[in-house]
Amino acid sequence: MINEFHKDYLVVAKNASGRSMQVPVYRFIGKQHGPVVYIQSSIHGAEVQGNVVIYHLIQLLKSLPIRGEIILVPNCNPVGTNIKAGEYTLGRFDPVNGTNWNRGYFYDRDAVLKFARTVGAEESIQSIKQRFRAHLLQGLQRRMSNDWGLGLANQLNLKLQLVAANADIVLDLHNGPVSSRHLYVPEYAEAAATHFNIPHIIYIPNTFAGALDEATFCPWWTLSESLSKKHQRQFDFGVEAFTVEMGSQEVVNFSEGEEDAQGILSYLNSRNVLIDAHVTPKKMPRYATELANYKTLFTQMGGIVEYCAKPGTPVKQGDCLAKVLNVDELENERAVELISAPCDLIPILHFPSASVLSGTQLYKCFTEYRQVT
Repeated sequence: MINEFHKDYLVVAKNASGRSMQVPVYRFIGKQHGPVVYIQSSIHGAEVQGNVVIYHLIQLLKSLPIRGEIILVPNCNPVGTNIKAGEYTLGRFDPVNGTNWNRGYFYDRDAVLKFARTVGAEESIQSIKQRFRAHLLQGLQRRMSNDWGLGLANQLNLKLQLVAANADIVLDLHNGPVSSRHLYVPEYAEAAATHFNIPHIIYIPNTFAGALDEATFCPWWTLSESLSKKHQRQFDFGVEAFTVEMGSQEVVNFSEGEEDAQGILSYLNSRNVLIDAHVTPKKMPRYATELANYKTLFTQMGGIVEYCAKPGTPVKQGDCLAKVLNVDELENERAVELISAPCDLIPILHFPSASVLSGTQLYKCFTEYRQVT
């Protein structure tokens, strides 16, 4: 094999019988020094397409020389994957405590600012990175050893975060309910968005809401801003993290998974991870908006819904997004109500079921979007 290969297992939880629940950890190590990459999938149980993407990445990396190391963790939440109710995977929330599986990662802004005060004006980027990584790992380990214990989701998240903490690049592969492909990009890494084969981009601020991408980039972004202000020069640590939404949940598509793997390799090639690879991003229209303009459309009425707007297809103000059938009014003009677009928008995803309660998040949409090149 061109790259050194290792397969290990990480225990992420224990079931009620006391048996360990573990996930595979695949590592490819190149013969040249380079970035460390961490990629995981299926933190939410129904979001399974990322596992197919990782499968294709593994096949490609068997014959594709790399610099540095690529760590791949498919099906990183076996608890969520195995919670089924009939046809549905109820894998979005920790069944013990009700916590979103993607909201238990750790970030301590005050600890970052405290570390920043230890950095002298002449210390090298390499030295700062080495010390700061150790600082972050110590914080995670202290969090793990909390005397009062931690909830199941929090424990699982921190175990994964400990593996990801040494990475320069972190990709968390997700899916929406019924969704187009889209990408969450931190504002400081805006240029990276066009290196993926993904048409819809959401720029997010340096704000922590519990997700892995935020837990990765917030410390480095905060440190960079603090040191730049203190020492009046730029500090670029080369750490980037993204949430990559790979289409709809509860389905897999192997041919699309191979295309998605190629898109990830395109980004990794732009970061100098691949050696002598001719992998470039596809030419496609790409549209972006800020997180504040990524709007949720709620239903005002309940009923049975036909979703008229396809995710990823632009819609003009006033056009029909959905039709809602009220079975209590079938004999009169109130049987069907139309839901119209409140402005020009691109629907990115919609609720997975045709049966909805009032107040349901029906669509999530780009507004005030722009084309990027």
